[in-house]
Amino acid sequence: FTMLKFRTMVTDAEQQKAELEAFNEMEGPVFKVTADPRITSIGHWLRKFSIDELPQLWNVVTGEMSLVGPRPLPVDEIKQMNDRAHRRRLSVKPGLTCLWQISGRNQISSFKEWVRLDLEYIDNWSLWLDLKILLKTIPVVIRGSGAK
Repeated sequence: FTMLKFRTMVTDAEQQKAELEAFNEMEGPVFKVTADPRITSIGHWLRKFSIDELPQLWNVVTGEMSLVGPRPLPVDEIKQMNDRAHRRRLSVKPGLTCLWQISGRNQISSFKEWVRLDLEYIDNWSLWLDLKILLKTIPVVIRGSGAK
């Protein structure tokens, strides 16, 4: 599906990604860089408070995403996943928020830890857990905790 977001990066961000590969701070197939030079000045603010993700509410309304579930990854990052546990996170509908987001967000630099949190969510899913994650997401977003 096409995940909707407000643009926060320069238009040639994908072309610049190859030049920044050496600075990737995330283990595994995910690409994260502190002070990513591709992010625009307004983009930093939009990302800090997760405003860039508001259009994903449309993805929720259309049934492509849930409010809570593992965060979706770009197709090129999914193609790099070889581990069955990594791919298992794709067995549920992706969400706007998740355990990863309320547990440190971009401060978690290990993709294994990110996947562990996603699998913990999948294995322990309940309506109560979704409600708890949603409630904990509010202060994280308001404070901009762990955002890059």
